Amino acid sequence: MVPLGAYIARRAALVIPTLLGMLTVVFVLMRIIPGDPVRMMVGVDVSKATVDAIRHSMGLDRPIPVQYKDYLVSILRGDLGRSLSSRRPVAGEVARHFRNTAALGLLSAALAASLGLVLGIVAACYRNSAVDYFTVVLAVLGISTPSYFLGILLVLLFAVRLHWLPAGSAGSFQHLILPALTLAAGSLSIIARMTRSSLVEELGRDYVRTAVAKGLTRRSAALRHALRNALIPAVTTIGLEFGFMLGGSVLVETVFSYPGIGWLIMSAVSQRDFPMVQGAVIVVAFTFIIINFLTDVSYAFLDPRIRF
Repeated sequence: MVPLGAYIARRAALVIPTLLGMLTVVFVLMRIIPGDPVRMMVGVDVSKATVDAIRHSMGLDRPIPVQYKDYLVSILRGDLGRSLSSRRPVAGEVARHFRNTAALGLLSAALAASLGLVLGIVAACYRNSAVDYFTVVLAVLGISTPSYFLGILLVLLFAVRLHWLPAGSAGSFQHLILPALTLAAGSLSIIARMTRSSLVEELGRDYVRTAVAKGLTRRSAALRHALRNALIPAVTTIGLEFGFMLGGSVLVETVFSYPGIGWLIMSAVSQRDFPMVQGAVIVVAFTFIIINFLTDVSYAFLDPRIRF
């Protein structure tokens, strides 16, 4: 068996080429998208000489390989550049919006993981019962309902009709509740389905039947023996869904006018502000990679056989 430290080091070594590939893809995509960012920044009435001077001052007239080298060096220094539209440092803007998205993502992930695991475990333990059928129907509704539609329904019910919660913006915990419920709904359903399927499969294995034959109830065998093995696919799903919550919350943040990283990316794309887009995408992608790394490491604790 590979020692735990060696297993973690081997997984960590894979993070570096992944990050480099992600940085390269972001750099290339932002330069092949149609449109001139300088012209969009200064308008159409400015002379070509002025546009060329601004482009030169920003380094956009240099060869692409030189721009790429400078780009990597600046990333290593923690310098994400300046916004083309506001001229403010990208790092500060991204950090401010990412804090909002991180708070929303953590609350949504906590709701999705806890409720999804509980529903999946209960459905597997009471397979083919009314509880199981209710969980399956609830999961299908959660997966098939678009997030923007669910968000609008929640706003109409809890903000417009009942006046219990604010309809949008940010500032307090109450502002997080409706976006978090909307963002967690789809992930909760996926986690519940994955947990149920994985646990049902484990309950059919020989070691569970042996435990039941020795006197354990089916519920005790499920919780004491089968659940740990069944959690590996569920943990994978939770890690992926958390990453998607951080990077894929654009629609939810738009519906609730929530100033998160998704809202920032959409705004920057519409203004062709590629330093801002690059910085935001890099932070989201880096976070996604780290989450996947932590998910891989957690496998070694759930099932030491994975270290072989």
